[in-house]
Amino acid sequence: MFYSLLRLLVLIILQTVFRWRVRGVENLPAAGGFIVAANHISNFDPPVIGCALPGTRRIHFMAKIELFQNPVVRWVVTALGAFPVRRGMADRTAIRTALDLLARGEVVGIFPEGTRSKTGQLGRPEAGLGMIAVKAGVPVVPAILTGTNKLLADGRLLPRFTVRFAAPVCGPPGRTDKEAVEYINDKVFAEIARMLAEEGG
Repeated sequence: MFYSLLRLLVLIILQTVFRWRVRGVENLPAAGGFIVAANHISNFDPPVIGCALPGTRRIHFMAKIELFQNPVVRWVVTALGAFPVRRGMADRTAIRTALDLLARGEVVGIFPEGTRSKTGQLGRPEAGLGMIAVKAGVPVVPAILTGTNKLLADGRLLPRFTVRFAAPVCGPPGRTDKEAVEYINDKVFAEIARMLAEEGG
């Protein structure tokens, strides 16, 4: 209930205030588990992506464990479907949670860079995305956000937000080795970079 109400409120704000654009929704699988992998430029990114998905699909983001140290913030982000991850290491608990969600047909959100870009430029990807996708046997939908880092910055009070989804990336059939992991990571990150270049981000 809390998730639905908050999503509706944020959606109204995005449509009326930020005049947002969402492109490529047809690339999202209609059913089954999948991963959304996006660039990360603002703390607003998770709710913006969550609202860009069809209302029938709820996304569960990996979120830095520091957010869960404050009881109030922990309650909010948990109610929104997020789960903690320790950055800079192979967090087995977070990986297991992601795999369990995907096995149940849920959508998991991952920022491949592992942290928010303070410059808005695309950073370097970490290896976890491809590994989770290969283990779960699910597709990865590359996504980009633009404008979310411009709020109250550069003299722009109300920048226009854009969300764009690319076609799903699947690993090589029958392959679950290191090369399959690298293939997914490289392909997804290349798609994110391509879309950002096209959007001027």
